[in-house]
Amino acid sequence: MIDLKSKTVEKKATREAFGDEIVELGRNNKDILVVDIDIGGSCKTTKFMNEFPKQHINVGIAEQNGAGLAAGLATTGKIPFVSTYAVFGSLRMAEQIRQEICYPNLNVKIACSHGGLTPANDGGSHQAIEDMGVLRTFPNMTVIMGADYHSTRKLVKQAAEIYGPVFLRFTRDTIPMIYDENEEFEIGKAKHLKDGNDVALIANGDTVHLAIKAAEILESEGVSVKLLDMHTIKPLDREAVLECVEIGKIVTVEDHNIINGLGSAVSEVVAEQGKGKVRRIGVQDQFGQSAPYEKLLELNGITVENIVNTAKELL
Repeated sequence: MIDLKSKTVEKKATREAFGDEIVELGRNNKDILVVDIDIGGSCKTTKFMNEFPKQHINVGIAEQNGAGLAAGLATTGKIPFVSTYAVFGSLRMAEQIRQEICYPNLNVKIACSHGGLTPANDGGSHQAIEDMGVLRTFPNMTVIMGADYHSTRKLVKQAAEIYGPVFLRFTRDTIPMIYDENEEFEIGKAKHLKDGNDVALIANGDTVHLAIKAAEILESEGVSVKLLDMHTIKPLDREAVLECVEIGKIVTVEDHNIINGLGSAVSEVVAEQGKGKVRRIGVQDQFGQSAPYEKLLELNGITVENIVNTAKELL
């Protein structure tokens, strides 16, 4: 267990974690390549490009070409990371990811910054609220979003070590640090942050810190909370969800459309069991707009207050 109350308020964007970890990976394995879609500055791959120019390819503003090139490189034993914004790396590249990467089950990683509402002032066109939901429907695809800088670094490293297509989603904006550098993570296994038996909170990505705060408030009011960081939504940690089904009251929290994201994935498991209730907190099936990140979260009810109130309603 982690002592949640001892954590500092230091913040970092998880795209920074990718930028730092991909350099370490490239240094230790010359088969690691970065396929850039001409936005290395935003996606934090410039340091990799400068240090390993022979392991870096910039295809220009041509996402579909980047996906196809990465697929070809993977057939030669390389481990390419295609780096772009989440909205383009999931939607514009969707056909190529399906046909050229997932169908032949090639070892390509799609590493995307600007996930969810974190592009904020860039507006709805750049806010990826459907990405994880779309890509989790593709056979052979693994879908991951770390909750902070350190967890993201660990998960990026693991993504390079496992075989097969992986979608990695990062934040543009800074988010609070939750874990320290010694914490361990496993793709496909939820991180158990707190045990409880009254209500279960399951969050991922940039909403985990909100769920932590909500859990602290609920605990202070006598509510026993089970809290999970579900960093991998595919393959979902089914056993962890089944433990929550035994509690019977589950609140999911995500920076993603409530349709087909974490909440839907959890609800599928719960429905198969024929018992338990789920309330989904996330983007309310509406496009974003240009506004500060915190305001966009508030407009969709992705707040500590709403998590607390939703849990109390279930109780």
